[in-house]
Amino acid sequence: MPTLASELVARPVNVIFAFGTPIPARVAKAATTTIPIVFAYGGDPVADGLVTSLNRPGGNVTGATFITAALAAKRLELLRELVPNVDTIGVLVNPKNQLADTQLRDVDAASRSLGQPVYIAYASSENEFGAAFAALVRQGVRALLLGTDTIFFNRRDQLIALAASHRIPAIYTFREYVRDGGLASYGAIQTETIRQAGIYVGRILKGASPGDLPVVQPTKFELVINLKTAKSLGLDIPPTLLARADEVIE
Repeated sequence: MPTLASELVARPVNVIFAFGTPIPARVAKAATTTIPIVFAYGGDPVADGLVTSLNRPGGNVTGATFITAALAAKRLELLRELVPNVDTIGVLVNPKNQLADTQLRDVDAASRSLGQPVYIAYASSENEFGAAFAALVRQGVRALLLGTDTIFFNRRDQLIALAASHRIPAIYTFREYVRDGGLASYGAIQTETIRQAGIYVGRILKGASPGDLPVVQPTKFELVINLKTAKSLGLDIPPTLLARADEVIE
């Protein structure tokens, strides 16, 4: 990736768009202090060292975040409502993801607060998904929180199929999982965040300075539930939870 970033700088391009995790933006930032960089990812850009402030980023970097990693605790609470009285909840995380520590820290704090035992399973590629689910089953996991990860999102069909075959209710980060057959999701609207980042690219190309453009944060988080999947798992979704859902897929 540093080689690719150096190639972009050498052209030179007018702006660099960095998506997915903090790594592309960090690599681009290390390669240039003059070419504007616009990111779109799910972490904390201040904590990740991309900007000095959300309101006034300074330097040549700005962008938009869907802060998915910080919502792990909320998803754990929702999963307990979806699957009450579950003994152990599983959490699947990619240990190589730069946001893994944040997710695990939030889940640990939430599990302690709720008195909910959790079991952490790891997978860093699609070749490890099967073994991770086997480990979850061996530990008696009866519900799953899927961590934030680009590989997970790109291979969501495989993960959804594994959850279905093992009859494990799962909550995901984005609505696309639920649209493709997952049980439920809670998070920002990913496409809106990317669109906001695209608007910033346009403004920069028209002369705006990235250091003066505040980092865009989501203002709306949506809960999406797939009733067809719930029925296949033998779950009765509480009416109060259905009333709070932004979309119910039937």
